[in-house]
Order: sequence, then C-alpha cells, then structure tokens
Amino acid sequence: MPSGRERGGGGRSGRRRGDHAPGRPPTVGRFWSARRIPAALTALVLLGAAGLLLYDLAAVRAHRPGMQWRRDLAARLAQHTPADPEVLAAAGVLAVAGAVLLVLALTPGLRGVLPMLPPRDGAGDGTGIRAGLGRKDAALVLRDRAMEVSGVRSARVRVGRTRVAVRAASHFRELDDVRADLEAVLAVGIGELGLAHPPQPRVRVSRAADGKR
Repeated sequence: MPSGRERGGGGRSGRRRGDHAPGRPPTVGRFWSARRIPAALTALVLLGAAGLLLYDLAAVRAHRPGMQWRRDLAARLAQHTPADPEVLAAAGVLAVAGAVLLVLALTPGLRGVLPMLPPRDGAGDGTGIRAGLGRKDAALVLRDRAMEVSGVRSARVRVGRTRVAVRAASHFRELDDVRADLEAVLAVGIGELGLAHPPQPRVRVSRAADGKR
C-alpha cells in the first residue's frame, strides 16, 4: 500500500508515540508541507529588495547620487496621499499577499495525505518516523472493496479528511440491502487502512441504467 513518510525534526508533527495516556489512541497530527516554492520566491524578492536598498544607501553615503528609481518613487509618494486610489490599491494588494503568506505558513498544506496510526507493538519508538496514505490510494482500495459487494455494477469513491463519499450503481438486489452491505464492507475497509482519523462513509446507491457496464 503506498504511503508517505516524514522524519521528526524536519517539520511540524503530532505528538510522539509515548506521549499519550494508556488505553487511549495516540494523537497524530497532519503532515506539514515544506512550502519550498513560496518560501524561495519570498526570500528571493526580499533579498533583491534589500540588496537594492543597501546599494542605494551606500551610494548616498559615498556622496553619490541615489538611484533614479528611488528618486522617482520619492517624488511620486510626495504627490500622493493615503486616500488616493492608487495608494489604496497598492495597500490592498500587499494586504492580500500578506494574508496568503500567513495562510501558507499556518496551514499544513498536504491535504492529499492522510496520517496513519503508529504501530501498536511499539517498534521504532522514538524514531520520529510517521506514515501517511494518499487519498487517491485509499479511494482505490475502498472502491475495490465496494465492487466485491453483490449487486454493485459500478462504484465511485472520493476520500476526504472526515468523510468517504461512495456512489454505487446496482443492477440487481434491493437498493437498501446493497447499501447496508456497502456500509458494512466500507466500515471494515476503513478500519483496515489504519488511519489516525478514520473518515465516516456516506453511501448512495442508485439503480444502474439498462445497458450500463
């Protein structure tokens, strides 16, 4: 079964295996993205802006004229007030950019990976290794389980953080019986995935159209 791994110390993670109370399941947090691309772009922009300002400051200290773009910017800023539309528009853009950066910094980001429970035997305690299962992989496993139910001709499965949405088409048997069997099979299948936060199944069964395969 495909899985993702993360070593402790490389990012934010949940509590370690030995930190939970006896008789209670361990608390496992979500995987955090490294955010390499946003962090690299932000660092490059800030580095370039700081380099230009330092160069211009050094030039002025050396009794040389400042850069033309800074003098033009100072002249334009002297002609505008905070109530001008251009200033308000620029402030809005900067505020949105700051909000996006805050969201990227405060949210896990790896929504496609579901955290799994650590081994119960305690093997590897303290290693900081965590396992995760991709949503698409989990959906494939549960779809195979759903197709094993008698009367199911086709099934679509979408796995989310809290719910598993299943839409099945049945070509024989009563729809209520097929739905009950699907719910039982999916409950077992979700439990066998070993997820730290098992999602709840939501099953919809409809009659398959004639000639549909």
